[in-house]
Amino acid sequence: MDMLKKIISGGQTGADRAALDVAIKFNIPHGGWISRGRKTEAGPLPERYRLREILEADYPARTKRNIMDSQGTAIISRGKLTGGSLLTQSFARVKGKPNVHIDLSMNEAFEASLVLQSFILENGIEVLNLAGPRASHDPGIYFDVKTILESVLYMLFLDFEGERRIRLDLPKRVKQVDFPEKMEDAVSIVIQDLSLRARTYIARMEEARLQDLYFIWLEYIRRRVGFDNGNQALLKACQKELDLEFFSIEDGVMEILKAVKMNLEPAYRLKVVK
Repeated sequence: MDMLKKIISGGQTGADRAALDVAIKFNIPHGGWISRGRKTEAGPLPERYRLREILEADYPARTKRNIMDSQGTAIISRGKLTGGSLLTQSFARVKGKPNVHIDLSMNEAFEASLVLQSFILENGIEVLNLAGPRASHDPGIYFDVKTILESVLYMLFLDFEGERRIRLDLPKRVKQVDFPEKMEDAVSIVIQDLSLRARTYIARMEEARLQDLYFIWLEYIRRRVGFDNGNQALLKACQKELDLEFFSIEDGVMEILKAVKMNLEPAYRLKVVK
């Protein structure tokens, strides 16, 4: 998004990991600092998360670095802050860094999304540090944070849509085929639906702009590949290469879109000849 250009966190299970997974899904740069040894309560953080190790082995050190390296910190939790989350809020306040605590015991997910969106816009935040409880302290926090962040990205997309409008018409009528069970078959079906103009545009667009297509074409792809009809075989195929705590139909749609772009690039990414 034009406003939110990077998401960072400490890499812990729960809220931290949800923030990183959303960033990866939407091709938003991510990062942050993590304790020495890439330590989390579930073992070392997988290498696909691009966090840097801090010399200290304790959590407070990386918490402070993430606050200082961001333009604002959002803490999403359920109930009164304790432990590391309380430390995060206290340090941000001491340093005069913008911060917000969103209490899910007092706010529904949509209300929480509005609060977070307002916090980002009002403070002009391009690098957001997101913190909250680990999974062992709140088993549902990963899903909640993921839902809230994705809702915020959608609302930011709507805010900027007038400035970066994409008009790639999908066919009004398509020949129905058996729902695909493999990723490559789903990609082939979507590409067949696209005009030459649309194929060329997608091949040449920046990866970060895929989130625009995602929000515009989400419902179309869900129906086209049978996700709305219970196509679990394809959903599992989309999930195969990813190590996510939760993998939704919406995650599957984005994986298909990424594969469509990758498939189109060799043939349609034309070079400009002077």
